[in-house]
Amino acid sequence: MHRTIFTTPVINSLLRAASLTFLKLKGWKIEGSLPPGQAKCVLIAAPHTSNWDLPYTLMVAFALRLTPYWMGKSQIFRWPFGGLMRWLGGIAVNREQSTNLVAASAAALVAADGQVQLIVPPEGTRSKTRYWKTGFYWIAHTAQVPIVMAYMDYPRKLSGLGPVFNPTGDIEADMVSIKAYYAQFKGKNWQQFDHQ
Repeated sequence: MHRTIFTTPVINSLLRAASLTFLKLKGWKIEGSLPPGQAKCVLIAAPHTSNWDLPYTLMVAFALRLTPYWMGKSQIFRWPFGGLMRWLGGIAVNREQSTNLVAASAAALVAADGQVQLIVPPEGTRSKTRYWKTGFYWIAHTAQVPIVMAYMDYPRKLSGLGPVFNPTGDIEADMVSIKAYYAQFKGKNWQQFDHQ
């Protein structure tokens, strides 16, 4: 995986301190930690309903000492912001050419050195949606890494890392359990989020 702001010495420490200060001033509470021995995992980023999710997610990642990578639509990686987005941990995804995205993401996770947490918003969009995309599930299952259920609840100003979920391959049963956990959280524009 490419170098990011989270793996850049000095800058990492400064931004962690700034993130902790900002979140505290705004009244946010950060909970949980990465479970021991989980160097590689897929983080569900839900609910994802606002452009504000990215900056808050990055600040929470600093606060929790994570080394996250995230996938975003290829348009935001165009000049002049492409280099910055990659440095922030971004990996460009061409939605029109999504062939083998799961296999490529899983292979990158397996091949990566050190700690890597791949953040995937299951809605795949900030717009109102009824169904979650299942890429995050199959990436974790293919790479044989756990899913860590990360959350952001705007009304309660609460964010963090929830339980670890090991995908069994029975996606229908597993998704029922995962969505039941997320039913308690509301995004910034929570009306756009449907737990079905």
